[in-house]
Amino acid sequence: MINIFYAGNSEEWDEYKLHLNQALDKFNISYRLTKNLENPLDIDYIIYAPNGELQDFAPFKNVKLVQGLWAGVEVPLANKSLTQPLARMVEPGLSLGMVDYVMGHVLRYHLGTDRFHKASPGEWLGENIPPLSKSRSVGILGLGALGMHCANKLSEFGFKVSGWSRNEKKHSNIKCFHGTSGLNKILSSSEILVLLLPNTKETKEIINKKNIEKMLDGVSIINPGRGTLINDDDLISALDRGKISGATLDTFHIEPLPKKHAYWSHPNVLVTPHIASTTRINTACEIVAKNIHRGETKKPFMYLVDKLSGY
Repeated sequence: MINIFYAGNSEEWDEYKLHLNQALDKFNISYRLTKNLENPLDIDYIIYAPNGELQDFAPFKNVKLVQGLWAGVEVPLANKSLTQPLARMVEPGLSLGMVDYVMGHVLRYHLGTDRFHKASPGEWLGENIPPLSKSRSVGILGLGALGMHCANKLSEFGFKVSGWSRNEKKHSNIKCFHGTSGLNKILSSSEILVLLLPNTKETKEIINKKNIEKMLDGVSIINPGRGTLINDDDLISALDRGKISGATLDTFHIEPLPKKHAYWSHPNVLVTPHIASTTRINTACEIVAKNIHRGETKKPFMYLVDKLSGY
């Protein structure tokens, strides 16, 4: 029998327990699932979320895998006591939620619907008909699982999609860039720019004054990725002078976003409260169970985090 320790949000325990039991039972695994820690040395797997109480991983010397419940891994990677293998959460609900968010706001900027919200009564804005999607260039910074899902859907919809990642990637329908020269190319050619990069030393404040100047005039930015990707002062300055026409921001350096932050009052910024994509418990539990089963059948774990690269 294996011992599985739930170290997520205690308020979600009942729902997780229900769906984890259902998912694990499909694999005929002999297990004990608990949120009450007795002897850390007895634990084989940890199901972890940063909003739980677990801070010290050192006593769990026999753990085979720490399975994260969040897509982001910045918090556990910053924990020096975590030496066990770590898997991020990649599940259908996360991907579908991100696609919905990105597609909705790309279409919003593509169609220019914000101007109708801002119009005065009787102001009939019939000019400036938007182009067809096939004539609109959308760039995605970050071609991980979520970035690729979004790129695929935008391409299927007809947009001219390109993507950038630190390392070279290939896709039949998406123009892929990488490295410094590739970043310059995608910045200078995208009318709508979507940020889906992880939080690493290399990506910190990648949207800064220098890179903003490489962008097309009037570009729109959507950031459902990480707040650390943006230098806030540089973005606000670019918005004030019209270099960037609009920004939809879902993640921030500090969350909740402070009430006095300039983003709240800026007429060309839409703030959303980190809702772009959240873990759906039922589908997440299926991934957890599958990864545990892989561990017990000596197969490689899915979605392992490279601790050196930070994602």
